[in-house]
Amino acid sequence: MKPPYRITNRIIELIASISEKIGRVNSAYLNKPSIELRRKNRIKTIQSSLEIEGNSLSLEQVTAILENKRVIAPQKDILEVKNAITVYRNLDSFNPASLTSFCKAHAILMDGLMDKPGKIRTGSVGIIRGSALTHVAPPGNVVKSLIKDLFDYLKKDNDLLLIKSCVFHYEIEFIHPFMDGNGRMGRLWQTVILRQYSPVFEYLPAETLIKTRQSEYYKILEESDDEGSSTRFIEFILQIFDESLEELLANHIVNLSGNDRITIFKDTIGKLAFNRQEYMKHFRDISSATASRDLKTAVDQGLLTKSGDKRTTTYKFIT
Repeated sequence: MKPPYRITNRIIELIASISEKIGRVNSAYLNKPSIELRRKNRIKTIQSSLEIEGNSLSLEQVTAILENKRVIAPQKDILEVKNAITVYRNLDSFNPASLTSFCKAHAILMDGLMDKPGKIRTGSVGIIRGSALTHVAPPGNVVKSLIKDLFDYLKKDNDLLLIKSCVFHYEIEFIHPFMDGNGRMGRLWQTVILRQYSPVFEYLPAETLIKTRQSEYYKILEESDDEGSSTRFIEFILQIFDESLEELLANHIVNLSGNDRITIFKDTIGKLAFNRQEYMKHFRDISSATASRDLKTAVDQGLLTKSGDKRTTTYKFIT
């Protein structure tokens, strides 16, 4: 069964805005940010997603753990961060449409933090915030069928990937397929899904905005539960993405190095041969001397092969 939700005017407006910003991100070469920006945003993502779940570590402490430095903090919190670092480093290995891959990610994320990580629950579970029971998840005997239906929706439905990723995120919170770790898995897997839509989503720290609006995040989840539809949640998460992209565009000026340009152009040209003029058309703000220097360095580094001479020179990436 297709999860229940409606496509509202607000959802359409947000998708149009996000699509426009993705175009600007691509034009500014922010779809694959610099190594330093990726690192900073990855740290923000990990710290924010875990803080939402009660982890006490700061950005500085998460950074220290990433750098293999000693941190004085509760061992459980340190282990949560180490597991999250491992799972985010392995995003390439996860198939967004695979339940097996989903469970593998959970096993890494929750290793040493619970019994049987990566195993779909068969028992009952509820969510308590403060002293109140805010959600009773579906009984254990129907969870496997619900989660399989959800992955079928992800694989087969024709809705836009942006919408499907939000629906998936909500449904993971609703179904609660594991005894613990469902919140961080919902946010993680939305990133895994949206990497297919644009590489920028791998390093977009949307979790930081969710953290600042955590009460609203939980309120929207509860309202969606009451309505039996993820419509409100889709609107909320799309708004988060729209704001995150706006922040990325406003705060980051890209100064590309020669290696950055070569990496970007490889993604564009693939296995096709090209000449210096075609390389310069892609990077209109560089001189012919800079283009020649980029290409010579790439040849010297064994990234490109060079054929011909002078005006007939062509290049091809070594795969």
